[in-house]
Amino acid sequence: MTKRALITGITGQDGMYLAELLHGKGYDVFGLVAGQNNLRTQLFTESHPYVEMISGNLLDLMSLIRAVAHAKPDEVYNLGALSFVASSWQNARLTSDVTGGGVLNILEAIHFFQDSSGQDVRFYQASSSEMFGKAQQVPQAESTPFWPRSPYGVAKVYGHYMTINYRESYGMHASSGVLFNHESPYRGTEFVTRKISQSVARIKLGLQNTVTLGNLDAQRDWGFAGDYAEAMWLMLQQDEADDYVIATGETHSIRDLLDIAFDEIGVPEWHDHVDINPAFVRPAEVSLLVGDSSKARDKLGWRPKVGFDELVRMMVRHDVDDQSKRAAGAQ
Repeated sequence: MTKRALITGITGQDGMYLAELLHGKGYDVFGLVAGQNNLRTQLFTESHPYVEMISGNLLDLMSLIRAVAHAKPDEVYNLGALSFVASSWQNARLTSDVTGGGVLNILEAIHFFQDSSGQDVRFYQASSSEMFGKAQQVPQAESTPFWPRSPYGVAKVYGHYMTINYRESYGMHASSGVLFNHESPYRGTEFVTRKISQSVARIKLGLQNTVTLGNLDAQRDWGFAGDYAEAMWLMLQQDEADDYVIATGETHSIRDLLDIAFDEIGVPEWHDHVDINPAFVRPAEVSLLVGDSSKARDKLGWRPKVGFDELVRMMVRHDVDDQSKRAAGAQ
């Protein structure tokens, strides 16, 4: 029988790659969106016409109960969140409600559906390396204590432990992927990686001259979102639910990212094209985040396929092409 999957946060980069992956595996794919009449949803339905969109909101339990009842999913992937860490200080309450409380709501909706229908549902929660925050060990593994340093990180910890609680209390097949930073050409332009790739593309085309950034020494464990979507799927194919760190095990700084991005457009010295604004520095910066994904490699057979250099160049090439088309269309 054809498997059915429901994805929250489907219009984000992870949702897009996951929808493509599941469709390629023959799934019927459903996407939860808070409103049908917004540009992001319209663009998604044009690029992913095989996905059936369902109206629902992580803040509204009844809408989730209706959505799950309609989709009758074998698998639910909760990717929905207010995921821009930098803005979570300005929107702490909403971030807590959506990114944390939303997990409880979708778990409740699934629990209700299982009880009423007798159908088993496997659940994936998108946890985050931001939960480690002030990291207590390097690298970070599943056993590393959490010390979140942002409202977003705190909310993710709540959702992570709520997922464990439903797994242990109700026997739900509920797994969490503690994903370290992952990027792609689908990444929103508010995130520093895509901000840089898009700005570098515009600099190459003569559309702008500089990009304004914050802490150039900040380091992250960056991987490719398409690889990480595969890890999500693999977790729900296991006999037993569990939690997994998904990471490359390598760290790179913003400076490293700039080196590769500007090299891709033939500019070896980028310093004249970068401005520093202290306003872009986080109120509480996280420690060195680098993941140990040994468990995922051993139990899931998962390996990252796209390296950091290839990832950055992929994003720059995409944005050069995209900005060229936009510039041509504006003429």
